[in-house]
Amino acid sequence: MIIEVMIFFAVVIFFLLIFITKSIFLVQQAETLVIERLGKFDRVLKPGLHFVMPFVDAVRTVTWTQVRELEGGKGYYRYTRVFDRIDLREAVYDFPKQNVITKDNVTMQINALLYYQITDPKAAVYEVNNLPEAIEKLTQTTLRNVIGAMDLDQSLVSRDEINEKLRLILDVATDKWGVKVNRVELQEVNPPADIRHAMEKQMRAERDRRAAILEAEGKKGAAILEAEGIQESQVLRARGEAEAQILQAEGESQARLKIAQAEAQALQMIQQAIPNGDPVSYQIAMQYIKALPELTKGKDDKLILIPYEAASLVGAVAGIKRIFEKQ
Repeated sequence: MIIEVMIFFAVVIFFLLIFITKSIFLVQQAETLVIERLGKFDRVLKPGLHFVMPFVDAVRTVTWTQVRELEGGKGYYRYTRVFDRIDLREAVYDFPKQNVITKDNVTMQINALLYYQITDPKAAVYEVNNLPEAIEKLTQTTLRNVIGAMDLDQSLVSRDEINEKLRLILDVATDKWGVKVNRVELQEVNPPADIRHAMEKQMRAERDRRAAILEAEGKKGAAILEAEGIQESQVLRARGEAEAQILQAEGESQARLKIAQAEAQALQMIQQAIPNGDPVSYQIAMQYIKALPELTKGKDDKLILIPYEAASLVGAVAGIKRIFEKQ
């Protein structure tokens, strides 16, 4: 009898534990649970402690397929997860490399990163089957369409434009799934090997062309500067010579003016000293006297001829001297 009672209590405790386990749920922050009542959507449990009706209310489980990259980047593998708690944090999805064709028929390999966040758990569970796989396929087809509208050069230099186009298109398409696409990033854009070699040659040729242009422009600038320097130096030299000639002419003019003023003063003084004399004759005689040493320079066998007018002027000077002596 005692054993039967113990078995009864053990069974009761077991069912009580099952009842408690099925009726109490503790939801962590940034997580949520989708509750169905008799197979129909009932409510979404927010973070905190919740009580449900066991065997009537059940948690809806979801099966999602995701892709992970192997260590060392040797490839990708797919795995399937079955879980009942939906993570509301922002998640990143690393898509495997895929081949895309550009507008000018060049095949490239591109892989992308997608950052998304579940905003409506109900829509993420009931509006789409296998949400990550649906996002992956949608991103691949959208990426092919976007790259297919661009040529090779444009697709290589327009990563920001491609990212923004992908984000806008995916955000609109996944809105009905309760997903918000925050950012799309292209990781690698790999053209074929022959295209890469051709691009490297093109870049090398472009660099050589730019170097040649810069060198030619440098030589041109140097030649222009040299010519301008020569021109400026010639202008400055000519200007200096002109100013020097002007200054020399002004100096000679002032010197002549001073000489003329001095001669005029000398004539006035002579006129005052000899009222009845001829100052002009006196000046001419003095010039002859100053010139005599120059005429007599040289060897002794030279014959010096003095003009008659000069001799008479010398006599006139001697007479003037006598006049001064008398006075």
